[in-house]
Amino acid sequence: MNTPELHAVILAGGRGTRFWPRSRTAMPKQLLPVVGELSLLQQTIRRVRDLIPPERVWVITSELLRAKVRKQLPDVPASQIVAEPEGRNTAPAIALAAALIAQQNPDAVMAVLPSDHLILDEAGYLNVLESASRAASGDKLVVLGIQPRYAETGYGYIEFPQGVKAGRKTAVEVVSFREKPEQSVAEEFLAAGNFYWNSGQFLWRAGTILDAVKAHLPKTYKAVASLPSPGSRKFKAALAKAYPKTDKTSIDYGILEKADNIAGFPARISAGMTSEAGKLSTSSRRRTSEGMRSTPPSSCSTPPATTSTPQASSSPWSTSTT
Repeated sequence: MNTPELHAVILAGGRGTRFWPRSRTAMPKQLLPVVGELSLLQQTIRRVRDLIPPERVWVITSELLRAKVRKQLPDVPASQIVAEPEGRNTAPAIALAAALIAQQNPDAVMAVLPSDHLILDEAGYLNVLESASRAASGDKLVVLGIQPRYAETGYGYIEFPQGVKAGRKTAVEVVSFREKPEQSVAEEFLAAGNFYWNSGQFLWRAGTILDAVKAHLPKTYKAVASLPSPGSRKFKAALAKAYPKTDKTSIDYGILEKADNIAGFPARISAGMTSEAGKLSTSSRRRTSEGMRSTPPSSCSTPPATTSTPQASSSPWSTSTT
């Protein structure tokens, strides 16, 4: 199967509270050079450039941050850096991006990526994205699961069928989504072998996710489906009028827990592939001394009204961009 036309949708909202005092409302963590000279947002774009050129990158951000995002991403078309009139959580943000991509190509696959992940094994990560994009080129909503390395209570989990193996090239059935567990339950998940961390990253065709929005969040669908082109002079005013009518909910609660066409992609992650930006300043030396190449993934939850990461689970690849 050929790799489909792949777009990146970067969720870059946030209020700048978790990484305070470095991160603030007007300069949240994703716009800071937490590691190296590039900001986390710039690293996100650079990381996927071999699969997704700048002309197929979309950034959903806020009015407050749009000018700063444009300055950091000069190669991304200005019309594809879209400011939400107000924060409505991840479901409306993703539906908005899907509607705009569908204007160009409803069969295009969109990879929904938070803007604050640190990923060390970038070549391995691109292999995961490429395989997952093929799995998403049909009618499935694909979620990325990460093979757990320890019993973590700070993440949501994806339950796969018994016997599933990490690193496979095809998607598998998702049995259930599980909320952040108690320690004893997390240990049971780890021992079972078929429970994976929910990465908070998703791939699906623009048309497929719009069909799901229409079925499960009809108010949101109606609000975004008839928007003019983002390059149109009428776009900003039309979005400002329509967006407050969307459902204020996460993609997890609004779509994924209701849809019957969910598939999971169980990714294999080597130790040190991922790290949590928010803990670099406090944990890196300790973890490095224990033989790790990076800090551990996040154990924090996501606030209910941002577009940074899904509300229902924390991501093992990041903290939220608040």
